Amino acid sequence: MSAVPRPSNRLLQALPAAELAHLHPLLETVELTKDAVLANSGAPVQRVYFPHGGIISMMINLSDGQSVEIATIGVDGVVGASAALYSRSPLTDAIVVVPGTASVLRAEDFRAAVERSTAFRALVALYEQALMAQAQQSVACNVSHAVEARLSRWLLRARDLCGSEALPLTQELLAQMIGVRRNAVSIVAHGFQQAGILRYSRGHIEITDVDALQKAACECYATVKAYAAQWVESED
Repeated sequence: MSAVPRPSNRLLQALPAAELAHLHPLLETVELTKDAVLANSGAPVQRVYFPHGGIISMMINLSDGQSVEIATIGVDGVVGASAALYSRSPLTDAIVVVPGTASVLRAEDFRAAVERSTAFRALVALYEQALMAQAQQSVACNVSHAVEARLSRWLLRARDLCGSEALPLTQELLAQMIGVRRNAVSIVAHGFQQAGILRYSRGHIEITDVDALQKAACECYATVKAYAAQWVESED
């Protein structure tokens, strides 16, 4: 029997070969189109997504009509795992902000796989801990740190998830992601461009000096990155 090819998603990559082979016939590859809603707060989760690329934003909707991002998910994570596992509705919307592809499992197949496989169950539990840590760090960052640091942190996280310095992002989207007005992002982005850190045009941002952007970021970037790596490394 030939080996099952390893998908790009790091959680699936970390599975034992036998478990991945069992899952392989159940996985469907789908396109993640921009603005697609993968999960709705208050609605049952039907499918669980393992992104191969792109960025999915976990958003909380407030009563005044604003939306606040609490975490970003990409190739290092999974969308809808906790809600599917416990047959609960999620508290957040999961919205695609950068297109990509993903492997998808039906919620019932995901539950069965987690119940059957100790290794899969452990990986999902570790990832959910990392996702909670990211959400907590995001809240602390948005309350405590300047726009420059928050924007740098988010762009670096986006770079890690997309594997590219060129990102299809608007200033309006970035403002929503870090919880500020668009003109605040415009001022910081202009300063970064003048300093040679970024180059941007409408709907497109390119990081031209990664080291300088890392220096401008707060400690939250490194903290979240460490959590994102930890759950996979623990299984190596």
